[in-house]
Amino acid sequence: MGFNVEPTELETEHRLGPFGLATIKPYSRTRRSVDGSALMKVYLGIDPEGRRLREVKTVGLAAIRGFSVPAVMATGQDRAGSWTVFRMLPGTSCSIGTSRAIEEYLGHVLDVAGRLHQPAAGPPPGSGWMAGPDDPTTQHHFLLDQLSGRCKTMPWWASMEKALQPLESHPVVHLHGDLKPEHLLVDGGVLHVVDWEASGRGPAVVDYADVVFHLVRDLIYEDAPPGRFPVDRMAELPLDGPVLAWRLILWLDRRRPSDIDLISTHDVARLTAEEHPAAACMELARVVSFLRAAGVPR
Repeated sequence: MGFNVEPTELETEHRLGPFGLATIKPYSRTRRSVDGSALMKVYLGIDPEGRRLREVKTVGLAAIRGFSVPAVMATGQDRAGSWTVFRMLPGTSCSIGTSRAIEEYLGHVLDVAGRLHQPAAGPPPGSGWMAGPDDPTTQHHFLLDQLSGRCKTMPWWASMEKALQPLESHPVVHLHGDLKPEHLLVDGGVLHVVDWEASGRGPAVVDYADVVFHLVRDLIYEDAPPGRFPVDRMAELPLDGPVLAWRLILWLDRRRPSDIDLISTHDVARLTAEEHPAAACMELARVVSFLRAAGVPR
């Protein structure tokens, strides 16, 4: 008779804890051990078990490729949900608090991307670094499949689908999937990369769109002065108006149900039409500013 040898979350807490109070995010609940050596992450919301398996596998592969990543101390699925305990890494999260901090952060992004975005010969686009039987066979469907079915009923859907089709000429590379300041930890001369649950295989522009989207959104929601917007620096990244539009819609799609109704066909058309990276960044900033004023939560 077979049996499950994975430890339960409670057993792991007794062995590696105790753990402190939880920090709740939209798609995870995390708790640090009292001695600071471990972090327990419980996956919430969209496909928690798939995200757990994807992150555990990708962390192992990223370590083989030379990235400094958090070691997996325990992982499992039980009545409490899908969870993983990672060894805590030293270092401080990147910041966007000053123009200099933003410059340093973007430098770290380019370092990570240069090592990460090597062509993934063979596997089609999809989630994680290992191909699965149900992975999309096209780049633009890899992105569109991440949006909810409700998006397909929106008047801008057909134009978004058409605007993303040129991605088929891009090589498939390994993606982190959620590059932002808090996922890059600086420890002296060492850069640690954490939170790999959204990892995937697809066009490199997806990672750069993540970087720019989070940077623009966070600066706007923090009421940053115009001088903090590094438009020229962001324009040096391989950006793409249609992918920025897709990333914006992905954010709205995962907020309150009514928030997706706030973006118009005109907004989508203007952003997807932008061919110059600097113009695309400014158009993104315009739309995000409008959405913030309309009450969309960060």
